[in-house]
Amino acid sequence: MNENADHNLFSLLNDLARLIRVEADKRARVHGMTRAGWSLMARLARHPGISQKELADLLEVEPISVARMVDRLEAAGLLERRADAGDRRIWRLHLLPASEPVLKKMAAMAAELESFVTQGVSPAARDAIVEGLGQMKMNLTQKPETQAVETGSVREVA
Repeated sequence: MNENADHNLFSLLNDLARLIRVEADKRARVHGMTRAGWSLMARLARHPGISQKELADLLEVEPISVARMVDRLEAAGLLERRADAGDRRIWRLHLLPASEPVLKKMAAMAAELESFVTQGVSPAARDAIVEGLGQMKMNLTQKPETQAVETGSVREVA
């Protein structure tokens, strides 16, 4: 097995994810937004009426972080909080019509970014990568975290 960090699957995945986030941040700033704000809006577009707490869980951030982003997006007229019918402590989030052009910009930016990142990768290789990553994600999401796999050797990861 090649121990070169440049050829280690996890190192490459980590580096690629970081570089994509950096590039997405740059592109979002050009449009006066943040990647985090766009991520929030994209999730909200797929889950209209979600609570701030549920959205924080989906985004894997603290609820206060979502509240601050929601404050900014609400002030910009892109979304609104509506009281939950069954529990007045809960706010349900809904995109407003003014968010539609922003969502279209986001979709175009995501397509441009994907094209840029996958430049030089054949369609067959891209499909194989997507399939492999999908399988890895399924492996991790369907396996209980408490289940340990015993092997003949243990390698410490820093």
